[in-house]
Amino acid sequence: MALPRRTRKLPKTLSPGEATRLIDAANGTTPRALRDRALVELLYGAGLRVSEATGLVRTGIDLDERTVRVTGKGDKQRVVPIGREAVEALRRYLSRGRPYLERRHRPEVFLNAKGGALTRSGAFLILRRLAGVAGLEEGRVHPHLLRHSFATHLLEGGADLRSVQEMLGHADLSTTELYTHVTDRRRRETYFKAHPHAKRRDRA
Repeated sequence: MALPRRTRKLPKTLSPGEATRLIDAANGTTPRALRDRALVELLYGAGLRVSEATGLVRTGIDLDERTVRVTGKGDKQRVVPIGREAVEALRRYLSRGRPYLERRHRPEVFLNAKGGALTRSGAFLILRRLAGVAGLEEGRVHPHLLRHSFATHLLEGGADLRSVQEMLGHADLSTTELYTHVTDRRRRETYFKAHPHAKRRDRA
C-alpha cells in the first residue's frame, strides 16, 4: 500500500507593506544602523540565505552593475541582481559605516561591533530588534522569512519561475514552485475580499 505523500508546508511571508516597515525601522546614521539597513535590504532585495549574506565578501559586490556574487549550497556561486534601494544602502554602509567597524581587515562585508564578521545569530538578533521597532511580531521575523517574501513578491509581480529559481539558487524547480501556491492563495484571498459577487451574502 502506498503511503500518503507528506504535504509540504507553505512558506510564510511578510506583506510588501510589512517588509517596507521592517526596512524603514533601520533608519539611523550610526555605523551599526547603516549596516543593519544594508543587511535587511540585501536579505529582502536579493533573497539571500543568511549564510550567504554573512559570508558575502567585498569583492563580491558590484554596485555599478547592481549585482552581488554569493556562494550558496555546495559551494556553488551565483550572481544575483540587487535593486536601487539595496545599492544605495550598501553604498552608504561601505563608505560611512563599515570603516568605523573594521579593525581586523576582514574580507566580509558585514561586521559586528568588535570588527569581526557578523554571525548568523547576530543577523537573527538584528532582525528581531528591527521587528520590534517596526511593530511586527519579533518571533515571526527571521532571515529566511525575508527570502520567502522576496520570492513570493517577485512572482506576484510577474517574474517567471525559472528566473526566480536562478536568483534563489535552487537546484530543483519544484522547490521554487512552492511559492506559486502562496501567490495563488493570496490571489484567491484578494478576490474574495474585493469582488462584490464573491462576497458571501446571508440567505434570507
